[in-house]
Amino acid sequence: MSTARVVFGFGADSADPVRLLPSVQSADRLGLDHFSVSDHPYQAKYLDAYAALAFLLGRTEHISGFVNVTNLPTRPPAVLARTITTLSTMTGGRVALGMGAGGIWDRITDLGVDRLSPAAAVEAFEEAIVLIRQLSSPGPAVTFSGKHYRVNAIDPVPIAPLPIWTGSVGPRSLAATGRVADGWIPGHAADWLSERFRQSRPLVDKAAVAAGRSPADIRTIYNLAGNITAEDLPRTRDDSGRWVGGSPEQWVEELTSAVLEHGAGGFTLFTGNFGSLDERSLKVWASQIAPAVRSAVAAAD
Repeated sequence: MSTARVVFGFGADSADPVRLLPSVQSADRLGLDHFSVSDHPYQAKYLDAYAALAFLLGRTEHISGFVNVTNLPTRPPAVLARTITTLSTMTGGRVALGMGAGGIWDRITDLGVDRLSPAAAVEAFEEAIVLIRQLSSPGPAVTFSGKHYRVNAIDPVPIAPLPIWTGSVGPRSLAATGRVADGWIPGHAADWLSERFRQSRPLVDKAAVAAGRSPADIRTIYNLAGNITAEDLPRTRDDSGRWVGGSPEQWVEELTSAVLEHGAGGFTLFTGNFGSLDERSLKVWASQIAPAVRSAVAAAD
């Protein structure tokens, strides 16, 4: 996934196995950049994220996929690195790594995972990203001795540069994103006009600069929920300021502004209720909205 190109994808509903594969194959044919699946291993209604990701990548040709976002405490990073390098090798690099520090700890501990404090969870999160990068890059055997993770003389599997996008929310994880990640997915489907974005993105940028990185190296990829309607809506945002959708023309205007005025790097479309996306909306998103936004952005350069 290019760091210059605005990427467009959609959130595939892994709680709907009947429609999951057809929707991803349709997105592949339509030319979308990526799809994502969620990772809730404590909820039986969802398919396992990485099993589903591998299956879907194996039944498509061009589209990339990622887990939005990986429930790190349930997936040891050295083994996760093997999963990711295998998927990248088998698909020609059609995979990104979405990373999260934990989230719903009451349910995570129900799986037998030891609870970490918020600070410790972020330490583990940053360590895991560093370790996965080492295990997926050229170099000698990796020996890593962190506070939370340790490996001894493990040979890396070099792959094409792996985009790592984080679902960071708190100040510590946002700073970690600035130091070691390539992209940030704002939590709670917050967008570029939200207070969450205004307060959070500067923390990412500050940490990036302190680490000797350019803030431009960390893209913002939005989980964006909304409905694509046939006609213009009187209001495209609700009383709280959250985007609700509109006609294709309204989407194009809003997303073009997000890129040109707020530096958006990409969008992952979800329905308003985060369920399965219907075929019409997927087609309009891929065939009308995405190309029109790209054209408008190119014309403004």
